[in-house]
Amino acid sequence: MPEEIPFDFRVGIGFDSHPLVSGCRLVLGGVPIPHHLGLAGHSDGDVLVHAVMDALLGAAGLGDKGSQFPSSDPRYKDISSLLLLSTVAELVRAGGWRISNVDATILAQKPRLGIFVQTMREQAGAALSIPPARIGIKATTTDYLGFTGREEGIAACAVASLVTGL
Repeated sequence: MPEEIPFDFRVGIGFDSHPLVSGCRLVLGGVPIPHHLGLAGHSDGDVLVHAVMDALLGAAGLGDKGSQFPSSDPRYKDISSLLLLSTVAELVRAGGWRISNVDATILAQKPRLGIFVQTMREQAGAALSIPPARIGIKATTTDYLGFTGREEGIAACAVASLVTGL
């Protein structure tokens, strides 16, 4: 008979990227960012929130954002990714997990994002029902390397930890 585990801990990793295009808004972490280009995507294209969603879903063993919110479903066209993040948090909790923390990095040459990070943390915390202090968000450039460095797109990666028990 397997040993009963009174406490369990899981980690998930998420990544997302979208192209920068004219005619779309730039939204990161649920925050509208003033910029002449925006992120193309089926929803609002928020790569930061998408990476966090995949990290949480992966840690909980619930697939990925594409399986939960397929781009073929018109209900998700232009939807706020923060609404989807709230749904992910509910799915994670329904599976018996608590969100311990989230840490994410945005890769963008421009625009500069540092002044928006605290608001992003607050928005994500509200969507996840956890304190912003449990959410780390950083923004970095790629020193003009790759598609982000050429300002063709923006990417984000995230890690999330879940706990159960105690």
